[in-house]
Amino acid sequence: MIFNDPARLPDTGETPQVRFARARALHGTLGEGYVARRGIPVELAHAQGLRFDPDYVGRPAVVAAMHDHAGALVALHGRYLQVQRGQDKMLTVGPGDGMLGVGRGWRAEPLVLVEGLFDALSLARCGWAAVASVGRWASWLPTVARGREVWLAFDNGRPGEALAEDYGARLATARIRRLPPPGRAKDWNTALVKRGAVVVRSWLDRHLSGPKPGAER
Repeated sequence: MIFNDPARLPDTGETPQVRFARARALHGTLGEGYVARRGIPVELAHAQGLRFDPDYVGRPAVVAAMHDHAGALVALHGRYLQVQRGQDKMLTVGPGDGMLGVGRGWRAEPLVLVEGLFDALSLARCGWAAVASVGRWASWLPTVARGREVWLAFDNGRPGEALAEDYGARLATARIRRLPPPGRAKDWNTALVKRGAVVVRSWLDRHLSGPKPGAER
């Protein structure tokens, strides 16, 4: 999990903090239609801090802030609305050491880790808080996870299993459990779009133990 994310926007030199402050609310933008196509109500996405950037290093994208354990914005993660051959689907900018929390994020019990932004939003759609790594690692995760129940809800398939094995080793002081998306779905957002929120919510409710940490609580 080694990424060479630029510290600032490559084209403008802006910091993640400045660029995020300039991003627009989703309502009435191309970003509103994009999140809706992915099964996420715009009100939920807006409440979870998602914004729209019409020119995120040359292309429109939905953007979300990544924070450190104290809540400081340390990186900006963008998911492009359209991708052509040879183009990256995402771009993360900033010095790093942050995670993308949805709902109560890493403060929720249990602590649920997923891979992508829309995986975390999909869990929120079903009433559960989550933390998206977007493939990164945060040095403070072992501290906040120590002694807690941690569910590694990474993608199905070999890459997801490899990531779960890596995180499990790094979070050795936590009570690690594995929960892939239901059925043969590649990831949680695919499961949400293809199988529906009722199925995904039932899968989550059945497997995740302890009191239910709703995304809005």
